[in-house]
Amino acid sequence: MDIKLIQAQIETDLAAVACVTALEEVRVKFLGRKGLLAQLTGSIPALPFEQRGVMGKEVNLLKNKLLSLISEKENTLKSTDAIVKKDNLDLGMPGIVQELGSIHPITQVINEICTIFNCLGFSTVEGPEIETEYNNFTGLNIPAEHPSRDAFDTFYLKDYSKLLLRSHTSPVQVRQMKKHKPPLAIVVPGRVYRPDAVDASHLFMFHQIEGIMVDENIRFSDLKGVLEFFAKSVFGEEIKMRFRPHFFPFTEPSVEVDISCIMCKGKGCSVCGRKGWLEILGAGMIHPNVFKHVGYDIKKYTGFAFGMGVERIAMLKHGINDIRLFFENDLRFLKQF
Repeated sequence: MDIKLIQAQIETDLAAVACVTALEEVRVKFLGRKGLLAQLTGSIPALPFEQRGVMGKEVNLLKNKLLSLISEKENTLKSTDAIVKKDNLDLGMPGIVQELGSIHPITQVINEICTIFNCLGFSTVEGPEIETEYNNFTGLNIPAEHPSRDAFDTFYLKDYSKLLLRSHTSPVQVRQMKKHKPPLAIVVPGRVYRPDAVDASHLFMFHQIEGIMVDENIRFSDLKGVLEFFAKSVFGEEIKMRFRPHFFPFTEPSVEVDISCIMCKGKGCSVCGRKGWLEILGAGMIHPNVFKHVGYDIKKYTGFAFGMGVERIAMLKHGINDIRLFFENDLRFLKQF
């Protein structure tokens, strides 16, 4: 008989014991007069002389371990019985089923968007939510007089005038470009903070996904192709897109990207303000000044950047008209996802 197999059997049998009577049956099975340990001891004289001592020691060790395990199990059972008697518990009652949770709809959309860009060769990276003024503004070509740098538009930390709660995920592109030379393609999901008044479309904390691609000969047509693949992957192949000229300090040229309204198919409805179009993100070619701040050769490299609000994408995707629903922890809402 193999001692290791017997030891494994002992542990299995003890794990299944639920009462003192069952524990006694296990004790008799292994330690009784005709138990397995008695059979092991009886087989020792038949072994070669040089093996008898080793076998005897192993059997004694197994016996001592079994006695210890039985003692521990007995104490556990007695303690459980005492609790049951004290609290008058009915162990025959059916248990309370624990409801399983699910992934939050915002996290679901973040995962979906990042997966789409991962398929295009982008890596997903994250960065700190407390940022330096340089990474959040200066490194992104946002001048000192820009209104977003005012204390009314940004959460500055009280005792640290150069630190703030990031107002977008774009600072991570500065961090990544300082660490890595091109080619570089990343998407950056995360929370951002702005002192906006809370209403159906604004919160002081929300989520963004920033993306950049930098290499030689990156063109605006590459940006259009990437964003078209993204939009049709999220909203369906039948949607149309348009690019409108815009201004962002960190891109030039810059655009706002719209899709045809997913509710009315571009005909005009209350969701799209009768325009037939829905704005989904901003984008553009990375400004040369941003490259200068991170030490990239502006004659050699070009790149594009884009940024979107995750809540807005989720609201459009699921037909939700109030951003506050995502954060009120109302299970009637969250269970739908």
